[in-house]
Amino acid sequence: MNREIFHIAIPAIVTNVTIPLLGLLDTAIAGHLPGGSGATFISAVAVGAMMFNLIYWNFGFLRMGTSGLTAQAYGSGDKAETVAVLQHAMALGFLISVGIIVLQWPLQWVTLLAIGPSDTVRQLALTYFYIGVWGAPPTLVMMGIKGWLLGMQDSRSPMVISIAVNVLNIVLSVIAVFALGLGFTGIIVGTVLAEWIGLAYSLWLLRRKYRSHVAAMDWRKAFGFKGSARFFKVNSHIFIRSTLMMLQALFFTAAGARSGDMTLAVNTLILQMAILFSYFMDGIAFAGEAIAGKYYGRGDVAAEHSCVWHLFGWAGAFTAICTLLYAIFPEQIFTVLTNDHSVVSAALDFRWWCAVIPVAGMAAFVWDGVFIGLTRTREMMAAVGIALAAFFLTFAVVPTSMGNHGLWLAYITFLATRSLVQTAQYLKNL
Repeated sequence: MNREIFHIAIPAIVTNVTIPLLGLLDTAIAGHLPGGSGATFISAVAVGAMMFNLIYWNFGFLRMGTSGLTAQAYGSGDKAETVAVLQHAMALGFLISVGIIVLQWPLQWVTLLAIGPSDTVRQLALTYFYIGVWGAPPTLVMMGIKGWLLGMQDSRSPMVISIAVNVLNIVLSVIAVFALGLGFTGIIVGTVLAEWIGLAYSLWLLRRKYRSHVAAMDWRKAFGFKGSARFFKVNSHIFIRSTLMMLQALFFTAAGARSGDMTLAVNTLILQMAILFSYFMDGIAFAGEAIAGKYYGRGDVAAEHSCVWHLFGWAGAFTAICTLLYAIFPEQIFTVLTNDHSVVSAALDFRWWCAVIPVAGMAAFVWDGVFIGLTRTREMMAAVGIALAAFFLTFAVVPTSMGNHGLWLAYITFLATRSLVQTAQYLKNL
């Protein structure tokens, strides 16, 4: 069981670690552009990327729902169902991307309204968006492909795809910006080209490794979505869950921003530590999606439960390590993230929240993976709804004298409530 978990988890963790490198290098390219303010270009890249994050966030079900359904079909030996899930995921990803392209004007208006950049940054971000939106089809279709590969117990292929796209993105962006002289526009041109090449590579990989599955695909049935009621039911729950998660994240960011730039900077710093923890925990969760789903589809209840307890064992070990590091070395970690001593000093007042985040959120990460694998998505959705209510209630009742500490108490309550509710949901059905 440990071998199975690490076979899925390690490539997923490697994939997660490569993701921030892309943003870092895009920022570095923007910071070295000639003919303008480096801060303006960097801000425009950040705003443009955030616009797409806000749009794509709610379509995470293309990966999550696909992996759970595929894992169950794989475990039960139902090849026809695995093919059907892949077709539906790719077809739906393509149709959603067409909708995004058609609705690009209202989407940019809404996302920019939510972010609220300056006029100078806004104009550059619009350029970034109107070019980047043509990368929606490969991005969303690849979400479905990666979810399907994970469900097929193959996390190495998504890792290879992600690393290949990231490396291509960097190379093509550098060529477009500096060799072709496209300036700021070249950053997003390189990204879009990398995404389309990445999709071509993904399709080639599917054909090479899963030739018989690809040969069995019938696109007339795919776009007709015949027999896809369960597919849409599972994904609708994940869509609503993602929307609720986004509301929490937006409110948290806005509440911090209202308290001033320093508070916003401090919260961003601490959230980076939470994101660092999530890179490892997502690997454990991905293993839960693939392995728990496989054994559930196979009808092997004992192996399913064994998978769950082994996942918690490894998650507990990662949590203990992160908690100790965050509790003992917060200043050193903050200093790596920023050289602004005033921000580091202010962040140290919130050091203990950093140590509590892994403990409060650990079970939520594991259960999310397990519940996706078991396609218990309705319960996941309900758990986030209850946790969101607890978050707002806590924020409303804490004394204003707590200031930003009250906001972090609400955040920890959100994580802990998800963990507790999903634990109760799983244990109820034992």
